[in-house]
Amino acid sequence: MNPVVIAVAITGSVPRKKDNPAVPTTVAEQIESTHQAFEAGATLVHIHVRNDDESPSSDPDKFAAVQEGVRKHCPGMIVQFSTGGRGRDPSARGLSLVHRPDMASLSTGSVNFPTIVYENHAMLVNDLAGSMRENGIRPEIEIFDLSHIHGAKRLIEEGLMDAHPHVQFVMGVKNAMPADEHLLDILLAETRRVIPGATWTAAGIGREQARVMGWALARGADAVRTGLEDNIRVTKDRLAASNAELVSLAAEMVTRHNRKVATPAEARALLHLKPAA
Repeated sequence: MNPVVIAVAITGSVPRKKDNPAVPTTVAEQIESTHQAFEAGATLVHIHVRNDDESPSSDPDKFAAVQEGVRKHCPGMIVQFSTGGRGRDPSARGLSLVHRPDMASLSTGSVNFPTIVYENHAMLVNDLAGSMRENGIRPEIEIFDLSHIHGAKRLIEEGLMDAHPHVQFVMGVKNAMPADEHLLDILLAETRRVIPGATWTAAGIGREQARVMGWALARGADAVRTGLEDNIRVTKDRLAASNAELVSLAAEMVTRHNRKVATPAEARALLHLKPAA
């Protein structure tokens, strides 16, 4: 059976404890929540950090502290920092990259979000990609629109990243790309045509999380994504108890699709990363 990386997006920049008390907002909570998710089968953690008031933060020291805790308690787990822009000063979005996580998210174009425009102008994208290249960080390209695939191709052509990025199709964000199975086929076909060396996954937001995960597994995705950043519920009427609970549900779905949950070593090999030190 082909292994599948389970990525857990533990915190994000939107959900608060008033929405679900399990959302980890402090460094200590994020480390503990990641450890629990790792024990449940996650081998990649996507990290945002928060200020004391739970608002999004770009504090590189906080990113470094979470990374240190994850590497101590979750041997071999892939650490991925967010360079996402919701609520963050664009000039500060890449400050944490000096701490050399294994991966970092990179959006290659702008898109409408529920209440804002998520701006990623070309100079910022180039600067973030260049910093990732200089620090030996593999990008995860966040695809909110078909044109963003071609934005990634441009970065490869300009030598700002190699030909093996990890690509994530983000589906179900209001005012952006809807969660539509036909659209996933279009996006996947275009990615395979334009960036044939890419690995891929898809993320469904909110109630779309499980549905998009099923579509991705049915199409042989290299990874799936879950976590409280994207979805705070297990059912319409019940909040998720933890990131670990969502990872356990993802692992069950992987098994139902006759795939196996990747070990840390398998996850690193799949995503073109060096073995853990």
